[in-house]
Amino acid sequence: MRIVIIGGGFAGINLANNLAKDNNFKVTLVDKNNYNFFPPLIYQVATAYLEPSSISYPFRKLFRKKGNIQFRMGEFLSVSPSENKVILHNGELEYDKLVFATGAETNYFGMENVKNNAIPMKTLNDAIEMRNKLLQRMEKAAICKNSKERRKYLTIVVAGGGPTGVEVSGMFAEMRNGILRKEYPELSTTVSNIYLVDGGPSLLGPMSEKSQKDTYDALTKLGVIVKLNTRVTDYVDDVVHFSNGETITTKNLIWAAGVYSRVFEGIPQESYGRGRRMIVNEHNKLQGMDNIYAIGDTCIMHTDPNFPEGHPQLAQTAIQQGEQLAKNFKRMIKGEALKPFSYNDKGSMAIIGKNKAVVDIPKPKLHFKGFIAWLMWLFIHLMSLIGYRNRIATAWNWMIAYFSQDQSLRMIIRPNKKKGAIN
Repeated sequence: MRIVIIGGGFAGINLANNLAKDNNFKVTLVDKNNYNFFPPLIYQVATAYLEPSSISYPFRKLFRKKGNIQFRMGEFLSVSPSENKVILHNGELEYDKLVFATGAETNYFGMENVKNNAIPMKTLNDAIEMRNKLLQRMEKAAICKNSKERRKYLTIVVAGGGPTGVEVSGMFAEMRNGILRKEYPELSTTVSNIYLVDGGPSLLGPMSEKSQKDTYDALTKLGVIVKLNTRVTDYVDDVVHFSNGETITTKNLIWAAGVYSRVFEGIPQESYGRGRRMIVNEHNKLQGMDNIYAIGDTCIMHTDPNFPEGHPQLAQTAIQQGEQLAKNFKRMIKGEALKPFSYNDKGSMAIIGKNKAVVDIPKPKLHFKGFIAWLMWLFIHLMSLIGYRNRIATAWNWMIAYFSQDQSLRMIIRPNKKKGAIN
């Protein structure tokens, strides 16, 4: 059976790995990048606490000892279901089963000015670009003589009160209160505010009320100004506009406010549901298709009785759907009945800062905060990285940062886009 997987995130990687070394399957994984990366830690790359290589791993190295899996670097363009063929920017592939595992992309809710001027937090490229921009703006602030203009470089607005927004706000606050005051003495008397803005009534909406309150209290103690029930409506000329009529002047709007899925040529419009997610049945088969499937953030399933409105767009959902679909493909080969997907909620967590985190575990119903939750967050994320080298490098960087309250990765490295480009 020829299986083509579009996307090498949590869902695609787990599907491919669970079909590895089974000669009943010839698997081709397609991705526009030549590496897998770990999204929950991209904010640490963006804030210069980790190198990009610490949270990424090359596909070809990952699959080199798995003879039935091939990697194809390419940009997906369209699918022709009648021909069982996908069209990439650099060729075509035929399939018996096609699986979309493309994740989600940043949703700007139709605000073009925000899209053009805000700093997104979704991909590794976004994280590197954010690190460079913020470091450059710190340098500009250091030589700026106009106090009002200097504050624009130093003020940060983070839109989105989910885990990414909370974690990056906490990291910025700790950097402002520690590293930056030591390394930029010329800015020590300048007011620099960090705002975390969310349209809902609480931070970390899907988590427990205890986690929401603990997170709010910890962030405000760090000096983060939290604005709830407040949405960004525009971002023009370095001014962020909000739904309540307020404005904040800043050059740094970090966008972590929402995601939606991609729409693909060749997939009928009626196959998409809320958030442009592909509608799938209990076996992750795409609605109206015979041999096309979708897993992870890019799909929505209404057949799980515990999640009738669809599963949360989390890493665990993607991992479990990838593993379950692999098992069902093996059942197809054996002529056995397929098993429906049922999500096992293992809990949620978010880190706020040094020795500060929140963890919710649904079964049994437990809540952790503070140092214990922080250790749990570190362990889970460390073990989720691919490869021992990445785990060791990340653990080493974390240990150095913890004991020294510093790290040495704040280099501005910007490749020359005009030279050496590969067409």
